[in-house]
Amino acid sequence: MKQFREQSVQINGHRIAYVVQGEGSPVVLIHGIPTSNLLWRKVIPELAKTHQVFAPDMLNYGKSDKPVDANVSIEAQSRLIVKFMDKLELKSADIVAHDIGGGVAQLIAVNYADRVRKLVLIDTVCFDSWPIPEFLPLQKAGAEEAMSLEAFLKMMRGFMPQGVHNKEVMADEIIDLYLSPWSTEDGKKALFRNFRRLNPEYTQAIAGELKHLANDTLIIWAENDVFQKPAYASKLQETIPNAKLIWIKDAGHWLMEDKPEEISGHLITFLDGK
Repeated sequence: MKQFREQSVQINGHRIAYVVQGEGSPVVLIHGIPTSNLLWRKVIPELAKTHQVFAPDMLNYGKSDKPVDANVSIEAQSRLIVKFMDKLELKSADIVAHDIGGGVAQLIAVNYADRVRKLVLIDTVCFDSWPIPEFLPLQKAGAEEAMSLEAFLKMMRGFMPQGVHNKEVMADEIIDLYLSPWSTEDGKKALFRNFRRLNPEYTQAIAGELKHLANDTLIIWAENDVFQKPAYASKLQETIPNAKLIWIKDAGHWLMEDKPEEISGHLITFLDGK
């Protein structure tokens, strides 16, 4: 089977990077903050055995452009993902999303219902679950200017292991991969722009619409997630019709690092209807 292909498309004058692998019905994977499509690197090969898998870097993330003046809220990102699907002539796709990417996916499912087949939400932001307390100080005026690049990277290096249960999977070289887009002054500024656009008004605004979703929906949640509290998983399941909830033991927020094989298995079973 062919390996990942790194490609890009132009959307609204900005380069959006993505990887694609496999053939079959399309699946779009949406990452969260502060990750990129690297989050899915251990999942894509399994999904690609039966699907054509697309994993974009959202605008201002990963290898995509990082314009200083673009709207990078989850609402804007949801419109961008729909345009991404348009560019690739994907009339509809299964959507699998994590963290704020899950907020993006919820907005797409509500506002562009015909574009979403099955929906998978993994440790997603929802309702008023975000921004997490760790990010609130970073949204304050002057926070960016007060933090040197060295201090910023030290902070992020301390933050990343908090998102896994097995600390060994978040080794230094993996942290390096995730922090690569943010490891310059321009990268630091880009991530602070993303921090400032973390706003629960978008998920709150559609909270009442979730009960009307017609999609078959799978919710996957780590029992040990310290960023998105497990109570929100149950609330989400109670709100979305036809939603199934699977708990993952001994895993943290970045489940695809802790339990890639288990996550891949659940996704394949759900998407392929087995």
